[in-house]
Amino acid sequence: MADLDLDELRLELDAFAQPEKKGGRSPREERIIAGFEDIQRFVGQHGRVPQHGEDRDIFERLYAVRLDRLRTLEECRALLAPLDHQGLLGGTENAAAPVETMDDDALLAELEGAGGDAIITGLRHVRAAADKRAAEEIANRTKCTDFETFKPLFAQVKKDLADGVRQTRPFQTMAEIRQGEFFIVGGQVAYVAAVGEEFKTQYERRDSRLRVIYDNGTESDVLLRSLQRALHRDAAGRRITDPAAGPLFAGEADEDDLESGTIYVLRSKSDHPVVAAHRDVLHKIGVTGGSVARRIAQAKLDPTFLMADVEIVGTWKLFNINRTKLENVIHRVFAPARADIEITDRFGNPVIAREWFFVPRGVVDEAVERIRDGTITAYTYDPKTASLARTGQAGNAQYIIHNT
Repeated sequence: MADLDLDELRLELDAFAQPEKKGGRSPREERIIAGFEDIQRFVGQHGRVPQHGEDRDIFERLYAVRLDRLRTLEECRALLAPLDHQGLLGGTENAAAPVETMDDDALLAELEGAGGDAIITGLRHVRAAADKRAAEEIANRTKCTDFETFKPLFAQVKKDLADGVRQTRPFQTMAEIRQGEFFIVGGQVAYVAAVGEEFKTQYERRDSRLRVIYDNGTESDVLLRSLQRALHRDAAGRRITDPAAGPLFAGEADEDDLESGTIYVLRSKSDHPVVAAHRDVLHKIGVTGGSVARRIAQAKLDPTFLMADVEIVGTWKLFNINRTKLENVIHRVFAPARADIEITDRFGNPVIAREWFFVPRGVVDEAVERIRDGTITAYTYDPKTASLARTGQAGNAQYIIHNT
């Protein structure tokens, strides 16, 4: 030991001074791999390597610069070579400018104002232990190809906020993140268009995969807990409340009545064996605050709709009604006939759709009439007789419902 100077001694002890990294990789290596996986996803989706150029999507330009860097750094090439099943590290056709001139600040300057979000520009300041999770939050932020479907929703939300129909509230808990909810994160309005099947993380924590649409025309395939972290980190992050709803039971109709939703009945076009065998009596019964046509536009991508197109069997307009409470009442009435059908969502996860019922269409019509006259709470569905059976005393109020 006497022959070792202080520098050599430090090097000797380095291996013992640093705690072993989980999986044998350092935080820097995890960042490099996560960034390379972003590029691989892009190539898988588009069938080509990302390209430079002002006419390219901002995320494609980001990936192009990143790929140039990875190709020129021997450390990165050695780390990623076993993962490079697409042969991306060997190409040179993508280089458009000397990579060494594009440091982090230059790249951020290029991205500034081009539609990116604060999560992107803030990524380099995230704590090392959270780097890979932060990369996950923007992993699939790409152009939303069906944004025209969602554009009217954002327009209505902004109008509602201006008119005071909706309010913004500080984000608090994960339970607030549900399908159909709106948030403000990174200065953008975000809409949770779909929630995948819940699963457990390696630490036994609940999580789900989301499809989140942003008002700048992009979308992300993000984990629920990742969105939760982004909202908590963002000092300006907010939850946007639902429109103010009237009481569960409304009084007489008048000129001031406000349309508050639509009861809809759907029939699935799925080729699932259970659906095919009972197609005429298997119905999805729900309530929506928007257009039914828009609600079912992405049915074949949504496990709620059995990952298949649907046909509209019937609709009824509602006025001055709390939609969520009414839907809960309907589902309670038909609970004895609930069809728990297991299908696979677009992420390959098994999902049990629980809003489908083995109920003849005529009984649904009768239930709507019971809703209209306020007696629905006194009934439940009897599968043995395929009819509504009276089980208690009804309230004395009525819903305002118009046929459509």
